[in-house]
Amino acid sequence: MSDTCAIDDSPFFNVPKTNSFAGLPTDFYTRLPTTPLKAPKLVHANPLVGSSVGLSSEQLLTQRFLDVVSGNAPLPGGDTLAAVYSGHQFGVWAGQLGDGRAHLLGEVAGERGCWELQLKGAGPTPYSRRGDGRAVLRSSIREYLASHAMAGLGIPTTHALALVSAQDYVMRETLETAAVVARMAPSFIRFGSFEHWAARNAPQNLTALADYVIERFYPECLISESGVADTPDQRYVRLLREVVRRTAKLMAQWQLVGFCHGVMNTDNMSILGLTLDYGPYGFMDAFDAKHICNHTDAQGRYAWHAQPAVAHWNLYQLANSLHVIVSDAEALREALDTFEPTFLEAMQTKLSLKLGLGAWQHGDEVLIDDLWSLMQENRADFTLTFRQLAHAPGLGHADLARVVQDLGGTVSQDIAPFIDLFIDREAASAWLERYRQRVQADGALEKGARIDSMLSVNPLYVLRNYLAQRAIEEAQNGDFSEVGRLFEVLKDPFSYQAGRDAYAAQPPAWATKIEVSCSS
Repeated sequence: MSDTCAIDDSPFFNVPKTNSFAGLPTDFYTRLPTTPLKAPKLVHANPLVGSSVGLSSEQLLTQRFLDVVSGNAPLPGGDTLAAVYSGHQFGVWAGQLGDGRAHLLGEVAGERGCWELQLKGAGPTPYSRRGDGRAVLRSSIREYLASHAMAGLGIPTTHALALVSAQDYVMRETLETAAVVARMAPSFIRFGSFEHWAARNAPQNLTALADYVIERFYPECLISESGVADTPDQRYVRLLREVVRRTAKLMAQWQLVGFCHGVMNTDNMSILGLTLDYGPYGFMDAFDAKHICNHTDAQGRYAWHAQPAVAHWNLYQLANSLHVIVSDAEALREALDTFEPTFLEAMQTKLSLKLGLGAWQHGDEVLIDDLWSLMQENRADFTLTFRQLAHAPGLGHADLARVVQDLGGTVSQDIAPFIDLFIDREAASAWLERYRQRVQADGALEKGARIDSMLSVNPLYVLRNYLAQRAIEEAQNGDFSEVGRLFEVLKDPFSYQAGRDAYAAQPPAWATKIEVSCSS
């Protein structure tokens, strides 16, 4: 660590004395300091996120920065607090929850707006529910890399600024090393934040929260719709409609990279439509529509195919909360009814891009449904199926060297792209012939343009569970280098990266035995 560079001019170290969330009534949070760690060590810092709040790569390596992101020193000018919220967990009302192991340090101004800085794992709070308020190294590595991976994929997400390990130990299933993730977002307000005040029949606080969210993040909701008579509560209906829109589009993005969140409780749903709280998540390897990434989720409530319906259910709980301050229940229902068409439109638009087609046409739903069925029956790799389709036999014109490069070494002269991902090669060939006919009938993209377009939206590299596990095991032995290598790979998941073919390969057999649970 070094403090040789001048850092006092950085906005990071000169935030306002209070942040906007701290301006809400004191019922919304508890002010309290973080709990220091023993001999904290910076595992990795994200220069892409750091630059958004005015931190240079050199400033990320200073002792002063480490002191703040480890929780060993307050953010200068900040206002450290933990927020209260409630929520439904696995479909059951859980009552009061809150930031049980998170501290909001303050709000940092940057070129792209203001960012809340939050430490996860910085000690107990009044909402810890008898927990120790700490995070462990393995889950912290997973969250740090996952948020970076999602950003690389272009999916709305909270961002991780830094990952810190320490000599402290905490007990989970076994004794583990403590860690802290410094994460950033414009806001960490959740659906459960609204449920909290609705459950307490506190319309004044619910109104204050809704007004804060609108004025801060959805100012367009203050503008009445042309030709529509406005009433005082219509702004909250417009807020719900916009949250529905963002959430529906987010679900389409999750589905089409094979991402499973694992714990889609209402307290883990962002009011800004961001991917929030990475716990037992997973990117699918072999396709299974009923894939469950969370070992704790025995009933499969949060399986891949169920995520859109769960998101819609969660939005209903948000609407129920807003009904406390919105008398027009029909208007809330109409806002909720926009979820399905918005989700379907987003899915169709993105699937057209993934398949290298022009505009979605009638009949395309049969083609894609049959592809899902083919993938399901053959347990075809989710990521590589769409990636290799760009160079499937009879469609491409590129030479073998280009094909091998674009597909990250996952094919060779003896392996046919796409076809050899399926045990039933005959069925795969039959579907491929239908796809060829659809591409030819479309004619919207020339061969080269179609390939380039498909490669730009179908990732070659995703954060497979076994890749994260390998980085975790090495880190637990004191070697953090694999965290850094994975970080670099996931920065640009759509482009071939020389020497990194192993990160594109199908997982080894042992990867199927990895279990990730809520404790992760």
